[in-house]
Amino acid sequence: MEKETKEVLEKYKEHTDKKIEEVKRHFDICKEDFDGKVVLIGEQYGSIQEKLTEHDKNFQKIDKNFQRIDKKFQRIDKNFQRINGTLEIVKNDIELIKYSLKKKVDIEDFEALESRVRTLESKIKL
Repeated sequence: MEKETKEVLEKYKEHTDKKIEEVKRHFDICKEDFDGKVVLIGEQYGSIQEKLTEHDKNFQKIDKNFQRIDKKFQRIDKNFQRINGTLEIVKNDIELIKYSLKKKVDIEDFEALESRVRTLESKIKL
């Protein structure tokens, strides 16, 4: 019986050894697949980092452009403020001119007055 038990144990050992080898091969394949996926993820991560760096550089360029545009708008705003000040001065000058013109006699009124004065002068001389 001992011989039979040894044979059964030997067959069982062979069978388990085969199964263990199959499981090892299976895990080796899974490990290789996993390692390949980890490498792929690492490459993708590197690519993503490069893209992010590119985007950061592009955003920095855009920020610089916006800063330049902001400075230009500030200069334009100063120019408009200066123009508005000048327009206020021009408005005041026009108001003064209008007021002065209202006080002055136009040419037709002047000619009419001149004619009346001549007539009066001629009547007084007589």
